[in-house]
Amino acid sequence: MSGRSLNSNQDSNRRDKVAASQGLSQAGKLPFPIVGIGASAGGLEALEQFLRHVPQDSGLAFVIIQHLDPTHKAMLTELLQRATGMKTFQARDRMQVKPNSVYVIPPNKDMSILHGALHLFEPNAPRGLRLPIDFFLRSLAEDRQDRSIGVILSGMGSDGTLGLKAIKEKAGLVLVQEPATAKFDSMPRSAISAGLADLVAPAEELPGKILDYLRHARTLADSKPPLEEKDRSALEKVVILLRNKTGQDFSLYKKNTIRRRIERRMGIHQLGKIADYVRYLQHNPQEVELLFKELLIGVTNFFRDPAAWELLRTEALAALLEKRPEGGVLRAWSVGCSSGEEAYSLAIACQEALTEIEPRADFKLQIFATDLDQDAIDKARRGWYPANIAADVSAERLRRYFIQEGDGYRIGKKIREMVTFATQNVIMDPPFTKLDILVCRNLLIYLMPELQKKLLPLFHYSLKPEGILFLGNAEAVSAAAELFTPINLKLRLFRRRESVLPAHPVDFPASFASPRAQGAKESTKVKAASNLQSLADELLLQHFSPPAVLVNDQGDILYISGRTGKYLEPAAGKANWNIFAMARQGLNFDLGVAFHKVLRQNEAITLRGLKVDTDGGSQMLDVTLKTIEEPEALRGMVMIVFHDLAEPPSKKKPGPAGSPATDNARIAELEQEVARLREELHTTREEMQSSQEELKSTNEELQSANEELQSTNEELTTSKEEMQSLNEELQTVNAEQQSKMDELTRTEDDLRNLLNSTEIITVFLD
Repeated sequence: MSGRSLNSNQDSNRRDKVAASQGLSQAGKLPFPIVGIGASAGGLEALEQFLRHVPQDSGLAFVIIQHLDPTHKAMLTELLQRATGMKTFQARDRMQVKPNSVYVIPPNKDMSILHGALHLFEPNAPRGLRLPIDFFLRSLAEDRQDRSIGVILSGMGSDGTLGLKAIKEKAGLVLVQEPATAKFDSMPRSAISAGLADLVAPAEELPGKILDYLRHARTLADSKPPLEEKDRSALEKVVILLRNKTGQDFSLYKKNTIRRRIERRMGIHQLGKIADYVRYLQHNPQEVELLFKELLIGVTNFFRDPAAWELLRTEALAALLEKRPEGGVLRAWSVGCSSGEEAYSLAIACQEALTEIEPRADFKLQIFATDLDQDAIDKARRGWYPANIAADVSAERLRRYFIQEGDGYRIGKKIREMVTFATQNVIMDPPFTKLDILVCRNLLIYLMPELQKKLLPLFHYSLKPEGILFLGNAEAVSAAAELFTPINLKLRLFRRRESVLPAHPVDFPASFASPRAQGAKESTKVKAASNLQSLADELLLQHFSPPAVLVNDQGDILYISGRTGKYLEPAAGKANWNIFAMARQGLNFDLGVAFHKVLRQNEAITLRGLKVDTDGGSQMLDVTLKTIEEPEALRGMVMIVFHDLAEPPSKKKPGPAGSPATDNARIAELEQEVARLREELHTTREEMQSSQEELKSTNEELQSANEELQSTNEELTTSKEEMQSLNEELQTVNAEQQSKMDELTRTEDDLRNLLNSTEIITVFLD
């Protein structure tokens, strides 16, 4: 028996070596693919289903990252070995990954991969906040590039989503278990909702799809000559179909990038020629949208390349702010912002830089963030991100700039209000101008050199003198080196040169009309009439309409119509565009009372017979205040209209002038009126001061209560995360114990059957 066992082991070893060599030969000179599998609660069953359907000689290596109890001895390696004929190992530090093998992460460790070797780390995050799947998949993407494959199976939370983004960026393959077949569907749903899944299927079907994809990819790689005329024509047809469907022109994108992304889609659909894919696109409009998103490569994360962001905050922004001690508006543009992480990172970095400058200047931050992908812009506007952004955002920044909401974080209101998102094609649409900062990271690398030469002068034009240009770590300004001077060449931070102008104006081709906007009607027939109407309206507004101002609910002037100098004048000192500060003598008190009244009652109010002191005289007028309900953009604002009144003619009385007694009586009457008004004003001020003190006291109490509730909420959130992590670990331990109990039960049944079926006395010696 022992001889047969030895021979069997030797045969098995020989088969493994043959399989390994086959796997390597199949991959040609390229490194063999490595499949990173992430799982959590309910993952044992899914892993067993997955591995049972993997051939022993697939030529692939499988690395399993499972959430495990850090205090419990794991049996996962032993349990999975029963489900596969491949060798299964618990990973050790610097263990070399080989094909046709399975590697399992040990408990209480984080794992990474470098040059095909596994490296183990002590976890640096507290229990409940660890993201071991993201940690490994990111390193796998860097190590294996387009030979990396990410798989997400059953589990709770969102661990793995950021790692899949990294694999997607490197043109690797992403597969996700069908949520309906997972015991816990949070992790699969997180990956799917992020738009990262190339294939979604039950766990047992995923191995076959991986092998089909790789087999097709190898076929394309083995027969990949330079593009023939027929293939070039098919590639151009794909670009035309994209343009017709989305309105975006990819003809100036790098051909290799387009071809590589098309081949990925062809591999998923098992199509051998680009011409076949063109026909597939024609019959499946949804595939055009999927290819469009594939070409956009919307992969980003918060504070990508942390060293570059730190330099931007501490040096580039600090120097920019020091040159503007008077404060003002700081304008920035994030080009190709994807789902908003980069734009919000910029807002946070600017906010931190503003808090560090001394003396503190009054700056307002205005960031424009644009992208081609409307879905990505919608996600950015929502400002909600999964909990695994904690891998990129420090705990201090999460506390200061984010609000925990559900299983993730929502960007704080203050940061959100700094950023304006919009869909825009930087190649076709007009740029934003007068910018202090322009961030364009990892966009130029996908564009043809001739297009880069056009975009860089455009960026130069958009920036103010001394403005900052922030590029990705693989991008440069060598195509327009005379326009920018490096702040730090390695980290791709540049400053606009003031003395050099572009040699020629930027000239982009006209934008192709999107079919979604082709329903617009021709306006040439009514052009003359509309011009006549607009000119007449403008003439009426200038010469015959009463002066008016539009203010917000704080009284800040937003728009002025007509000449208002008789009623308003700038106040001395620092510029102040508040109407109460600018109202002339005789108007300010009544206007303030009426303004607050119209906001409360939401009805128009007219102040009649006011007398306003003007330069060298006075003016009688009526003032109408009205809140605005429509249009939506102006709702809540107040329109204030001034109507001049003619001075009443003085009535001449016959006879001599009034007697001194009459004059004295009139003076006394006026003095009494003034005294009464002063007393009323004094009383009103005291009441307002009392109300302000009460409101201040109430506000302090509410603020104190809010801080206590926030502290309690943070404690509950931490407890919830710890309990969730513990629950996942217990689920895994329970599954392992259950599997072990099943095995012991089968062994017990076998022994009982043996004893019942024989009458031979059996003695067990221990």
